[in-house]
Amino acid sequence: MPLYYLPENELYFPPVSMSEPDGLLAIGGDLTPERLLLAYRSGIFPWYNRKPILWWSPDPRFVLYPDEIKVSGSMKQVLKKDTFRISFNECFETVVDRCRTAPREGQDGTWITRDMLRAYTTLHKQGYAMSVECWQGTELVGGLYGVRIGRCFFGESMFAAVSNASKAAFITFVQQYRTQLAIIDCQVHTPHLASLGARFISRVSFLDTVQRNLD
Repeated sequence: MPLYYLPENELYFPPVSMSEPDGLLAIGGDLTPERLLLAYRSGIFPWYNRKPILWWSPDPRFVLYPDEIKVSGSMKQVLKKDTFRISFNECFETVVDRCRTAPREGQDGTWITRDMLRAYTTLHKQGYAMSVECWQGTELVGGLYGVRIGRCFFGESMFAAVSNASKAAFITFVQQYRTQLAIIDCQVHTPHLASLGARFISRVSFLDTVQRNLD
């Protein structure tokens, strides 16, 4: 299948059915708020470590339904002991930057470029992107960020500087927003999120849920 090139002066995406088997749909374009919001509404997200920008729409899609979250007995004890303090939107840019610089097993770089940091900070200022922070005392030890449109949350990245920090942030976020969200997009499989209840669904099912819950 042809790989679409997106010019910066035209705001569109090709149908996601035109994606490559690995989910790659298009290259190019920009990271303006308008294009990013159109992408998420269309089941597409950017993921690249150097230009040109790469746009993806994998099939199947890895998601979590809030009512299906799994909290282990050990994590229940961690949360019960108030080991961490969880906050929302207290330091969005710092969370994104910590996700950007966090070392990851098997990776020698990051897809969160400085352009991405600036783009998602703009979305945050517009009320679309949000962060969840995990604290020990005054130290930020974990967190996550993503984009919320209507009843859909599109997760982007998370980090943990100490054990269980990102899990505590994610679980608290899901529990806090359980009645306000229909679906949490985890994009691609990770054992970490699978242990919390995330699972694969078809892209068709994913897009159907997203379209019904954007408002």
